[in-house]
Amino acid sequence: MGKLIIFEGLDGSGKGTQTNLLCQALRARGADLRQITFPDYESDSSALVRMYLSGRFGQRPDDVNAYAASTFYAVDRFASYKTDWGEFYRTGGLVVSDRYTTSNAVHQCSKLPPMHWDGFLDWLFDFEYKKMGIPAPDAVVYLSVDVEVSQGLLAARYHGDAAKMDIQEKDTEYLARSRAAAEYCAHKLGWRRIDCTREENGKKIMRTPEDIHAEVLAQLGDIL
Repeated sequence: MGKLIIFEGLDGSGKGTQTNLLCQALRARGADLRQITFPDYESDSSALVRMYLSGRFGQRPDDVNAYAASTFYAVDRFASYKTDWGEFYRTGGLVVSDRYTTSNAVHQCSKLPPMHWDGFLDWLFDFEYKKMGIPAPDAVVYLSVDVEVSQGLLAARYHGDAAKMDIQEKDTEYLARSRAAAEYCAHKLGWRRIDCTREENGKKIMRTPEDIHAEVLAQLGDIL
């Protein structure tokens, strides 16, 4: 089997940027790799995810329970694995992904009381990695960003137009719960945590992408 590296974090944490920077660096070293992202909005397999995020099943994330929402995303990953990158991975290829099953861990745990998180994680990993048969990651890089900072980055992404945000991005209380769940998962599951903010004049701001990338390379040195 190959290797699977995941970037995880809240919306606006820089997962796409860091995925791109890592892939560029590895290709410059001559690595043969595949870069993927979830949800795969270009695929029919993400139809239920798109319906969920657009509010077709309810205007708040909590309108769809953790187990039902998890299946939407899991099916998208299964389809991608079977039709796109699975054979490359099984023959020894390196795959780098922006989000994965770990996103279900973060965003769906937040819909449950903390006392139920461990049980949900056991169900989730058994469902996706064993019953569905997609591979477990070799490393998860968790980009930790305060909700206030990530919300500012999202506002900039959409030029202040909240109507362009999906139901998760709009719900700051849900995002705060998701960050708490992410920090718990990172500690419990041994993710490689990177604090992506620094303090300047008493205010939290993002570190530069290049600074974060340097730490990503250092964190992944043992498997790269």
